[in-house]
Amino acid sequence: MARRSLLVGFGSFLPDRVVTNDELAARLETSDEWIKTRTGISRRHIAGPDDTAASMGAKAASRALEYAGLAATDIDAVIVGTSTPDQAFPATAVRIQAELGMTQGFGFDIAAACSGFIFALSTADSFIRSGLARNVLVIGSEVYSRIVDWSDRGTCVLFGDGAGAVVLSGTDQAGEAGILSTHLHSDGTAGDLLYVDGAVGRPEMSGHLKMNGRDVFRHAVAKLSSSVDEALEAEGLSYSDVSWLVPHQANIRIIEGVGKKLGLPPEQVVVTVDRHANTSAASIPLALDEAVRDGRIKKGDLVLMEALGGGLTWGSALARM
Repeated sequence: MARRSLLVGFGSFLPDRVVTNDELAARLETSDEWIKTRTGISRRHIAGPDDTAASMGAKAASRALEYAGLAATDIDAVIVGTSTPDQAFPATAVRIQAELGMTQGFGFDIAAACSGFIFALSTADSFIRSGLARNVLVIGSEVYSRIVDWSDRGTCVLFGDGAGAVVLSGTDQAGEAGILSTHLHSDGTAGDLLYVDGAVGRPEMSGHLKMNGRDVFRHAVAKLSSSVDEALEAEGLSYSDVSWLVPHQANIRIIEGVGKKLGLPPEQVVVTVDRHANTSAASIPLALDEAVRDGRIKKGDLVLMEALGGGLTWGSALARM
């Protein structure tokens, strides 16, 4: 029997500092109404001076391990989706290994922008199915507050900081639970629609996030809809089989659009963008952790996750809890 990956642990971390729309409106030409109407965002968490991608990721990972009833010594691999690493190298994943006290296994980062968690989840699932790993920590951790231009109201109001984590564990036992399939895509010809202007190799550039919001929105609606169809068709399932949609939390309009396509009522779509804003690769595991812990997502539920990010990258994952 083929090995399957079970979602057995969930954890998250949000920085203490909360910045409301009104606080941003006090120093930018914007308003609470303007931001809410266009994005659905009311507030966001912003990293403090001691918060880093590694420290936040480690806290989320510790909570996921506690939920799973596992120790750090049980983990074979740590895979981190992040576009805001603390250093060019070593990887955020190995810094998290160190904070967790791990000296075994391996770790690395995946840079797929807002799709990073889906890409990391798919990679972890492949490792487990192949037998390369038994237990894998999959983490999304982001500090976008350090790459946005805080004078640009078109981008800075959209993002927040945080980390989310899941534990995937392999099983050879019969059953329906686990990751059913994942689907990944990218299109580099659209890379200039959403990008960071510079990096270590381009110190002369601003280092700020740049976005063509209108075109990104257009791509998101089309590509996420096709990704949803792809995931369900691969398993011979229909929209009515989906218990929960856990989408990347970028914009309430995009989230509502995909929910309507699935025919899901709003109460079956997990939404945190109003309180977290867009936390990029951290948004799906943050939302998943919240919905599992508050009892909305239960054993046996079919959960569809999807995301689109800079690259452009996009993908989906279908899991039976």
